[in-house]
Amino acid sequence: MAGEAGAYPGHNRRVRAAFDAVMECGKPVIAAVNGPAIGAGCVLALCCDIVLVAEEAFFAMTEVDVGLAGGVRHILRFFSQSDARLLIYTARRIPGPELLRMNVASACLPKEKLLEEAQAIARQIAAKSPLAVQAAKRSFFLTEEMPLRDGYRYEQTQTAALSTAEDTKEAQCAFIEKRPAVFKGR
Repeated sequence: MAGEAGAYPGHNRRVRAAFDAVMECGKPVIAAVNGPAIGAGCVLALCCDIVLVAEEAFFAMTEVDVGLAGGVRHILRFFSQSDARLLIYTARRIPGPELLRMNVASACLPKEKLLEEAQAIARQIAAKSPLAVQAAKRSFFLTEEMPLRDGYRYEQTQTAALSTAEDTKEAQCAFIEKRPAVFKGR
């Protein structure tokens, strides 16, 4: 397939579309990485909203080993400048505990606890106002490259729009009444 004319551009478009679909998904996406995440697998994990790794998991960008270079922009979203270059230039494996230390992952757990933790986080998110979670995700995605002032201004438009929603009123009443909120997605 790699030898066919036009194979790389078509493949690259499909891979980009997959990454974009995860990043632009209206709901938060949790990566629970329980083994190797190499190349596109590493980038796919980094496209998720929350990254959890098993102790034996690792990230690696091995493109330079086969004469290619890719994923730099996504790697720079999570890794420091020096660590990103180390990962890309050397194709070195960065193990789970190191990913946690580097603040790339939110948690590093024993493999048998990984899915349980991902599901617990998903339940916590699911208990929140769907409209507020969607607005927060949109804000993360849209403001990432904005200057602070513009990003904050955008966030305030989201808050203003949410302030009149039924779910927001329900969340505020539930908070005052010290009870779980019941959301309707309005």
